[in-house]
Amino acid sequence: MANYDAIIIGGGHNGLTAAAYLAKAGKKVLVLERRHVLGGAAVTEEIYPGFKYSVCSYVVSLLRPEVIRDLELPKYDLEIIPLDSTFTPMPDGSYLFRCGDHARTRREIARHSLTDAEAYEQYGQLMVQMARAVKPLLGMIPPQPTTWNPKDLLGLARVGNHMRGLGEKLLYELTKLMTMSSADFLDQWFETEVLKATMSASGIIGTFMGPRSPGTAYVLLHHYMGELDGAFRSWGFARGGMGTISRVIADAARHYGAEIRTKAAVDQVLIENGKASGVVLHSGEEVHAQVIVSGVDPKRTFLKMVDARHLDAEFVKSVDNFKIRGSSAKMNLALDALPNFTSLPGVGPHLAGAISISPSIDYIERAYDDAKYGDFSRRPYMDIIIPSLLDPAMAPPGKHVMSIFVQYAPYHLKNGTWPEKRQLLGDTVIDTLTEYAPNMKNIILHRQVVTPWDMEQEFGLTEGNIFQGELTLDQLFFLRPVPGWAKYRTPIKNLYMCGACTHPGGGVMAASGRLAALEILKDMKRSLI
Repeated sequence: MANYDAIIIGGGHNGLTAAAYLAKAGKKVLVLERRHVLGGAAVTEEIYPGFKYSVCSYVVSLLRPEVIRDLELPKYDLEIIPLDSTFTPMPDGSYLFRCGDHARTRREIARHSLTDAEAYEQYGQLMVQMARAVKPLLGMIPPQPTTWNPKDLLGLARVGNHMRGLGEKLLYELTKLMTMSSADFLDQWFETEVLKATMSASGIIGTFMGPRSPGTAYVLLHHYMGELDGAFRSWGFARGGMGTISRVIADAARHYGAEIRTKAAVDQVLIENGKASGVVLHSGEEVHAQVIVSGVDPKRTFLKMVDARHLDAEFVKSVDNFKIRGSSAKMNLALDALPNFTSLPGVGPHLAGAISISPSIDYIERAYDDAKYGDFSRRPYMDIIIPSLLDPAMAPPGKHVMSIFVQYAPYHLKNGTWPEKRQLLGDTVIDTLTEYAPNMKNIILHRQVVTPWDMEQEFGLTEGNIFQGELTLDQLFFLRPVPGWAKYRTPIKNLYMCGACTHPGGGVMAASGRLAALEILKDMKRSLI
């Protein structure tokens, strides 16, 4: 007899969200996390004494308002501090600084181009319209377009009606956005290289594509849909680091009765008579449940945890073909002082937001060229924040932490291995950053370099892919993770998926966990389990 109604494999934020929703509905739930700390890639850890690092993910924007509301997360001390500026230093000593003050940003862009200053407002209006057009799809169960099931047909009709309601002009722009490269899309609007480069960078984050690769414009929109307290384009930092997001969701799950275990790695999903019935832990312990919900990616789930004899060969092939190439690295620094940028010296608001090393489209494309041929970027794109300026508790008084997202760092290296190349990548990042802030090398007390290999080994992200699968057009909506299985169910009865590999995709959204739980509860209510 099952000990639990549901077992969640993986204590990432999506797994915790699914657990919270199921427990809130009165189900007996167990979460099993392989690491010593909850959160998956959304964790805060004190790697160096007194300094708290958001080890992998480092900003919050896409966390769904309905999850915050349904689970009452603010009562568990969730506080998001707005991160509303981007500073882009340039090699020639100039810079671009965009902030939440619309008039100031417009004047700043006009300093580079009057034409771009005019276009920026129109561009922003269009992107907000497109984000609002796509946003309803984030909370929708993807309909299956190849069946005659009435519910799927009704879902397709809703999608069709929604699209028709956008109007011809917006639908035309959205179609272009879904298929174009971020560079080509932005070329239609702007002429200033540093502006186009900084904006296009959102289109390559977490993907093995360059700014001139078709499809990156949608990834740009995916990140543009950031929302805090109902405000689009908003990004923020969780007080206490990204681990706070995971902690408050876990607190909510526990409040509703969920049991959560760490240091409990799952090696195998038990299948009896074609149905998932439990799991086998690395320790050899067996735990049984009516439903097994995997928060890890499809390759790890179906190619490692499930015996191949239980799966159709065509399905296994689809999982094997699922693009999950890691392309990013992360560096966390403990600093004795703040960086001093040549283009804008001293301490100021430019250090309290995002700092983007993206001087031109060509710069980012060359960084991609290195990765295409099996090497990490010799001049990488970097997205940087200094969390201790937003939350002083992240570092000792007078000291700081710096979080650096690095692109590109391919999982598969042509020469050498990541354990051999890890520190060389770290040196490259620091050398590049020192070109813009000459005091960097003198203020570093400690550094942590997290390569795609480390993300796989430590956090269970196959190939270090931060989205559990690329956000390309062929891997979205009813095609995510594989055609025919986009509704969180799998070919094995009672085995479900709830991670970022499912619709609507990556980012700290909690949408996949919520939608998976709602589908499981529907099946339980209909006694299909």
